[in-house]
Amino acid sequence: MDGIKLLKSRRSIRKYINKPINEEIIIDIIDCARLAPTARNEQPWIFVVIKNQELKNKISEITDHGKFLKEAYCGIAVFCKNTKYYLEDGCAATENILLASWYYGIGSCWIAADKKPYAEEIRKVLNLPQEYKLVSIVALGYPQEDELKKVQMVKKKSLEEVMIFK
Repeated sequence: MDGIKLLKSRRSIRKYINKPINEEIIIDIIDCARLAPTARNEQPWIFVVIKNQELKNKISEITDHGKFLKEAYCGIAVFCKNTKYYLEDGCAATENILLASWYYGIGSCWIAADKKPYAEEIRKVLNLPQEYKLVSIVALGYPQEDELKKVQMVKKKSLEEVMIFK
């Protein structure tokens, strides 16, 4: 898939089929995340791949809008050291995860985490040092066919509604 088509066709997927994702693909997705832009080249991130069903269940129950994580093949928790630009860096890495996943035909959905009341609890569940802040969790899985049809109908604002030339 070419880059522009990839960018224009990616959507949030919350329903997945029961099909494993090859570990080499997951590793490549994380490799894409680590190559994201980062302020001052700090690269403050660490990526936790969550495949354990018990952990996925626990985390999905802790979140307010991430219940679908338990149905995903895995989740990727994006943590960053608490640097000045941790949020920008972590969000850039998260976007790379979303796009790289879609390149492989894998559906994904960003679960908000930064500044959420549950972020600290998830950090503790995943046993990361206190210096790390949870930026996002991305659920990954091959999409259900009906989910693909549903997201194709999602109406996006027109270019005219969001662009201003001065």
